[in-house]
Amino acid sequence: MAIKIYIDQGHNPVNPNAGAEGNGLREQNIVYVIGQELATLLRANGNFEVRLSRPTPETQLGTSNATSLAARVNDANSWGADYFISLHNNASELSAATGSEAFAYSQNSRGFALGEDILAGLAAETGLPNRGMFTRPSLYVLRRTNMPAVLVELGFITNARDARLMNEQPQLFARGVYDGIVEYLGL
Repeated sequence: MAIKIYIDQGHNPVNPNAGAEGNGLREQNIVYVIGQELATLLRANGNFEVRLSRPTPETQLGTSNATSLAARVNDANSWGADYFISLHNNASELSAATGSEAFAYSQNSRGFALGEDILAGLAAETGLPNRGMFTRPSLYVLRRTNMPAVLVELGFITNARDARLMNEQPQLFARGVYDGIVEYLGL
């Protein structure tokens, strides 16, 4: 039976719930592309069924931040996803801040272990620093999902190198997340 992976491309094309901006780029556009690339890799594997929160670049979820987050979680829960992966870009007032990090609901969760493998995959594919796994039980997409969930901050949109890499080589980030999923599942 296929493993159902829900890929949440964080944020909406426009407000409410638009993402971070930096270096002339918009988070929601970058994660849209990386999510599509990740879905292609997972579907080609044959072991996965995939659903995207934003199947098209224009897909707008909800009419507020709260309803946008709820729409993603409710879609994953009602579909019966086995894993929920939310893709994001980090932002910092420090333009030197770089690398990937991820969040799970709790440290002794399958989401946390999956996140560790995803971060290792990202570091291997992109060369960006692995900033580590953290718990963040307050995040709606981690708290309200019925399946193991991880929120991945792929890189810093406010760092020129990270932003350029995410924008110009999204396949590296998709491959890193993919490699982490496959490693975690032992496929």
